[in-house]
Amino acid sequence: MPYKERSIEKQYFTIGEVAAQFKVAESLVRFWETEFDELRPRRSKKGNRLYTPQDIEVFRTIYHLVKERGYTIPGARDMLKQKGPQLKEKIDVVQSLEKVRSFLLMLRKEVEAAGKAEPEA
Repeated sequence: MPYKERSIEKQYFTIGEVAAQFKVAESLVRFWETEFDELRPRRSKKGNRLYTPQDIEVFRTIYHLVKERGYTIPGARDMLKQKGPQLKEKIDVVQSLEKVRSFLLMLRKEVEAAGKAEPEA
């Protein structure tokens, strides 16, 4: 039986990695932990926070509500309690559409650059 290469995914992320991923301060990540019951990372024996991919998805939802949509902390908390799973699906759709848009804009720039580089006959 041939050896299959398995993709290795991280199970835990540090607070610094989470903050860097969202381009926010570590203090904001800690603050949101106190404000949102859904965000509860594990702790190492030394007391360091360890975030699972599920924790990062919750943080992504909170980030979307507060930073991108402009909700207040209590408003985002209520929204998470009322429409948690539906909200996650909507955010996933928005993010995939943003990726498609950025790809199309990049493609457009390349086509325009190629058109300018060709000499006219």
